Amino acid sequence: MIPFNKPYYPTLTQKNILDSLGTRHISGDGKYNSLVSNFFSKEYGFKYNLTTTSCTDALELIALTIGIEEGDEVIIPDYTFVSTANAFLLRGAKIIFADSKQNSPNINLKEVYNLINLKTKALVIVHYAGIANDLHLLERIREKFPDLKIIEDAAQSINTFYSNLPVGLFGDFAAFSFHETKNITCGEGGLFVCKNEQDFIKAEIIREKGTNRKNFIRGEVDKYGWKRIGSSFLPSDILMSILYSQLLNIEEITLKRLEQWNLYYSLLIDLKEVKLPYLDPLCSHNGHIFYILLPSAKLRNDLMKFLRKKNIQSTFHYTSLSNSNHISIKNFSCNNSKMFSDCLLRLPLFYELKEESILKIIQSIKIFFKSNI
Repeated sequence: MIPFNKPYYPTLTQKNILDSLGTRHISGDGKYNSLVSNFFSKEYGFKYNLTTTSCTDALELIALTIGIEEGDEVIIPDYTFVSTANAFLLRGAKIIFADSKQNSPNINLKEVYNLINLKTKALVIVHYAGIANDLHLLERIREKFPDLKIIEDAAQSINTFYSNLPVGLFGDFAAFSFHETKNITCGEGGLFVCKNEQDFIKAEIIREKGTNRKNFIRGEVDKYGWKRIGSSFLPSDILMSILYSQLLNIEEITLKRLEQWNLYYSLLIDLKEVKLPYLDPLCSHNGHIFYILLPSAKLRNDLMKFLRKKNIQSTFHYTSLSNSNHISIKNFSCNNSKMFSDCLLRLPLFYELKEESILKIIQSIKIFFKSNI
C-alpha cells in the first residue's frame, strides 16, 4: 500500500528527545520550547510567538486574546476544518460562512466585503494546501475596515510565502499546525503568532492558565497569581524537541515535497478530465497537499475506490461546514465550497515518497479514465 501520508523524522530526532528528558523542564517552556520560538522569530520574523499544544489551541488562544464575546460575528471559510469555527463558537460568537473562490478552495475575499457589518469582530482566512490567498486584497480589506481583526489560519502553511513575505505576517494573528499530517510535525503541536506586544502580553497570561507565571520565571515578580481567564496551552518540551529537529531540516523537507508536487503537476496537466490546483504567481507554496478536482462526487469516489484496489491510499478533505449536521446556520450560496467538498481528491505526498510510486499513482489515474470514457 502506498500510504497517503507518512511523518518524517530526521536523524537528530532521537538525540533531541533524550536530551530533553535530561533537562530541568520537560512540561513546557523549557529548552526546546525556547529554541523553537527563537527559530520562528529569527527565520520568519514572528517576533511575538508562543508554542501551543495544537493549532486548535492556537486558534482558541487567539479568540480569548481578542476578547470574542456572545453576539460578535466572525467570518470564516465554509470550506475548512471544524477547529476554525469551534475556537470562536466556544466564546459565543456567531459564525458567518463565506464561499470559496471558483478556482481555489481558499475563501473568496471579494465576497467578504458584503459580509462585514458593525457586529463583525474578526475575519479568518485559511491558506488551503499551503497555497496563500490573495494577501494584497486582504490588505485592502484591512484599509477599509481598520478595526476588523484579521486572523490567518495557516495550519497547512509553514514556509509558504506571498510577495516574498512569510504567511503569518499579514494578519493581526496567525495559527500554525504541527500535526502528524503536516510538513513539519511533532505529532501534535501548534504556534500562536501576533503582531503587537500588548496582545502578546495578554496571550502569554492566558496561555499560563490566566496567571503571570512567565513573569515569575523571568524574575520580574517575586510571586505569581491569577490575572484573567485562561487555560493551559503549553506543549511538552519533549514534543518541541521533536519539532526542533524538523525545523532544522525545513528547507530540505520543503524542497523534497515541492519536487514531488511538481512531478504530479507536470504529468497530470494534460489530463483533461481533472483540474489541478491554481497557483497565484505571487505565492511560493510549501508543497503541503497535491489535489485534483473531479467533475462529480461519484467520479471522485469511484477513483478513490479504484486507487485503493491498486494499493494507493487517497482521501478527500473537508465537508463544507454549512452543510454539516451540527451547525444550524445554513448558507446555500456556498456553491464553490460544496463543489470542493464533493469533487476534491488528495493524492499521497510525503518526504519519503518515491518517484516510482508517484509514477504508479499517475498511471493508475490515467488507466481509470481510459476505462471510464
